[in-house]
Amino acid sequence: MDEEYDAIVLGTGLKECILSGMLSVSGKKVLHVDRNKYYGGESASITPLEDFFGLFKAPPPDKMYGRGRDWNVDLIPKFLMADGLLVKLLIHTGVTRYLDFKSIEGSYVYKSGKISKVPIDHREALSSDLMGLFEKRRFKNFLSWVQTMQEDDPTTWDGLDPFSNNMSGLYDKFNLEANTRDFTGHALALHRAICLLNHPIPGTNDALSTQIIIPQKQVNRKSDIYVSLVSYTHQVASKGWFIAMVSTTVETANPELEIKPGLDLLGPIAQKFVSISNYLQPTDNGLDSQIFISTSYDATTHFETTCMDVLDIFKRATGEEFDFNKVKQELGDEDQ
Repeated sequence: MDEEYDAIVLGTGLKECILSGMLSVSGKKVLHVDRNKYYGGESASITPLEDFFGLFKAPPPDKMYGRGRDWNVDLIPKFLMADGLLVKLLIHTGVTRYLDFKSIEGSYVYKSGKISKVPIDHREALSSDLMGLFEKRRFKNFLSWVQTMQEDDPTTWDGLDPFSNNMSGLYDKFNLEANTRDFTGHALALHRAICLLNHPIPGTNDALSTQIIIPQKQVNRKSDIYVSLVSYTHQVASKGWFIAMVSTTVETANPELEIKPGLDLLGPIAQKFVSISNYLQPTDNGLDSQIFISTSYDATTHFETTCMDVLDIFKRATGEEFDFNKVKQELGDEDQ
């Protein structure tokens, strides 16, 4: 392979694949290779189920799990934010023509020993058990502002410039209480447990997919605990089965005890797979060596921090910021 390339990307993890696509769409000649015989690296999806059990050196799964080929288990399962950076980057690179998207059925937050649904509109805000009567009305007004505000239309800002104020300023504008600020902000070496369930998570109205955030203050920690759930409706498990993940950043010498509050929310667990991985960061920015290294995946249930790392590498490698104005804003526009 005696050729010249603008960039050589090593590994086929999510970050590497996004970066490779961005460079290619930008007109760069890219060589993309992987030392493994499978795609995905640390963020691979493992199928059949027998291979997943084998990865953790567990005995082969029995027949109650159904066909092994019906399972496709992500080693680092995460959700896409509907208006997040990853969706924009996927549209830009054109891969959305091969994808289908499915919304999760709810986001929940842990407070005072139980989980409650995070309100997403006026009706849910007024019926939420997370707030008192007067706070519900203030939060309803906050949601109205968020839903109607347009960054490019100052008439919708209602006196608060989103470019010169931070979230604390926005919370102050609506006089939101500390607890409301806590669940609003949080809802939006690593320790992970992937659990196989034959039931939804209790207390979530039998949701077939969900995420739960356990804010650090609720369990006297420095880091949040994250819980995510997907199911057979996403074609990742046999009918009637669910895949849950509980993750956090390790703070003590007993990491499994640290995620117990999340595990306790799941109900009966058919099988649990636990892993601890170091959180690694590059020691230099790569500008001199022209070798750019990504950070490890974090404990969050979404891809926003992943995309921030990809955008930072793109800037350092090309010398320019990625221009989001080039991104088509709607699915289907990538062919235009």
